[in-house]
Amino acid sequence: MRHLQEIPHSHFRMGLYAWNNKFILKIETGPYEQTYKISEMDVTTAEEVIQLLDADFLERVGQRFGEMATDWTATQNRHEFD
Repeated sequence: MRHLQEIPHSHFRMGLYAWNNKFILKIETGPYEQTYKISEMDVTTAEEVIQLLDADFLERVGQRFGEMATDWTATQNRHEFD
């Protein structure tokens, strides 16, 4: 996997990669990560991928991270992990 660039953001760490005829977008915060695989047949340049990262998309990403944290805490509590 070849690293193309970091994408600046105030709340997330975002990296764009190229691999196997796909763009791989990794978005991280804390211990959580979301990965999106975008076919080069759908989007042909890194700039096009970045254009897709609008406010609505990134708001949903943030909500999903919150859901991930809730799910992880719930399973720890069910199994009595601290």
